[in-house]
Amino acid sequence: MKERKFAPKGSRGGAKPFNRPGKSAGRPAWRDRDSQSDGPVILYGWHTVTMALANPKRRIRKLTLTENAARRLAEDNIQTRVAPEIVRPQEIDRMLSPDAVHQGLLAEADPLPSPDIETLKQEGMVLVLDQITDPHNVGAILRSAAAFAVKAIVTTARHSPEATGVLAKAASGALELVPVVTVQNLARALTALNERGFQTVGLDSEGTENLSDVALREPLALVLGAEGKGLRQLTRETCSVVARLDMPGEIKSLNVSNAAVLSLYVGASRLGLMK
Repeated sequence: MKERKFAPKGSRGGAKPFNRPGKSAGRPAWRDRDSQSDGPVILYGWHTVTMALANPKRRIRKLTLTENAARRLAEDNIQTRVAPEIVRPQEIDRMLSPDAVHQGLLAEADPLPSPDIETLKQEGMVLVLDQITDPHNVGAILRSAAAFAVKAIVTTARHSPEATGVLAKAASGALELVPVVTVQNLARALTALNERGFQTVGLDSEGTENLSDVALREPLALVLGAEGKGLRQLTRETCSVVARLDMPGEIKSLNVSNAAVLSLYVGASRLGLMK
């Protein structure tokens, strides 16, 4: 697919629309990778952009709208916060990849600050992603995380998509609701969660017992691995429990975003969080 000016890339493995500075000396192993970035995050689509406009923690640098989108924002009494540039839809089309559904809204914004892992509250659930690289999957996981009031998502600095473009669109505004903590070493981060009292439960088809049979407790960290590869060995060894999701049908495996929502439902139900 031919790339255009702001074509969002899903993985750090390919070309990126904006340069990221290198790791600074003395930087904590679990600090957010985007917190030191000078490059903007690209947000497009109705829910993605309007949620960002409603978030006081999100600094909007530039807002590009079509006339229809600007009219709809005014009708819904949504403040743009910055003076928008009104353009034809084709102008936004040229800024994005051909398959991007922007609905007449495009924003350039600063990345959101993320908490350090040791500041996470010892309550509810968090999700830990072990090198899940597909931005559509991570975006869908973020959306489910917001629906289940997940306190944070922990992911790796390498082998993970940036919180921009395709991921932000798939998250449908959830980036503004669920903090993302990026770590350099996932095993070290899991050890920190273990030491802070989290029950770390890895999800793997070779888990010793069904997740529904595990005695779950708060605070709970559910750990998901990449499709195909699953959890890495060191990740499995660092989790306090490795469980599986038993399926009654002929197909025994799920897309990772579907596995995430199912495990979140099991966890929230068992912890009494569905009230």
